[in-house]
Amino acid sequence: MIELEVPLGDRSYPVLVGPGARHRLLEVLPVGVERVAVVTQASIPVEVDPGVDHQVFTMAEGEYGKDIGTVEDLCRDWARWGLNRGDCVVAVGGGVVTDTAGFAAAVYHRGVPVVHVSTTLLGQVDAAIGGKTGVNLPEGKNLVGAFWQPSAVICDTEVLRTLPPREYRNGLGEMAKYAFLGVDGLVDLPLDEAVAACVRCKADVVAGDEREGGRRAILNYGHTLGHALETAGSYDLRHGEAVAIGLVYAAELARMLGRIDGRRVDEHRAVVAGYDLPMRLPDGVDHDELVALFSRDKKAVGGITFVLDGPDGVEPVKVADTGLLREALSRIG
Repeated sequence: MIELEVPLGDRSYPVLVGPGARHRLLEVLPVGVERVAVVTQASIPVEVDPGVDHQVFTMAEGEYGKDIGTVEDLCRDWARWGLNRGDCVVAVGGGVVTDTAGFAAAVYHRGVPVVHVSTTLLGQVDAAIGGKTGVNLPEGKNLVGAFWQPSAVICDTEVLRTLPPREYRNGLGEMAKYAFLGVDGLVDLPLDEAVAACVRCKADVVAGDEREGGRRAILNYGHTLGHALETAGSYDLRHGEAVAIGLVYAAELARMLGRIDGRRVDEHRAVVAGYDLPMRLPDGVDHDELVALFSRDKKAVGGITFVLDGPDGVEPVKVADTGLLREALSRIG
């Protein structure tokens, strides 16, 4: 078992990575918790035993379940059950579950503790770590949310065996991102160590910029186009697939801006291809719609902002030339 920490002073919390980690849930619950609201989805074949009185609350499947209506339903169900600030929420699932249940925990009674038991590769390397919670609007992805750090995160790599191949590759899309954020030799690491390496990287970034006032934005590498593709395509693409396309797009855009050379673009393509992920836009996607969606992205403060590679590494960059954005889209179309 690999034991890590997200270092946030008196709000630091453990991250357990390894096979069977879910069986250590009781030891990472906040001290004194007597009741737990377990939030999950019917399709998730993972059960947990918090070791205290608990009730299971099931939310809808897919990105369509990740909305304000679900948050209201959870909060009302918890209120009827009598959940209070001395209790705890345990989110069991992928990013949809941890994002939604985490946001509901953040706003219920103005904040109750939450522990994430992440059951997908995407969640383990990214979504469950760092305290960003939120839900979607019809106008865009993750536009309503809150920063609410969990009390602990459990990354049980044993449960990843239950994932369908496409869902596993979905997580590889987020993992590919870390290859450009300073995690060396990622593709050659055993699974547990690869997950732990991504967690260490994210924990380091979060510790230095918890609320995304600066450096934490690099964790959105590939996400500006990725989120736009998800919204424009009504979530036909999985998140990691969309991010993979976004990584290649960001590399092409960085080359057009003179930030990187063709060899670095080829490195992006090689990493994405090595994980058997898509690199081209889906057929029929409207380039103008994508550019319009870029301006709704959460990073778009004072103009469209992309996270781009460059001589000093990956960093946020404002791009005012929408013609350039369209040309870059044509290169991956």
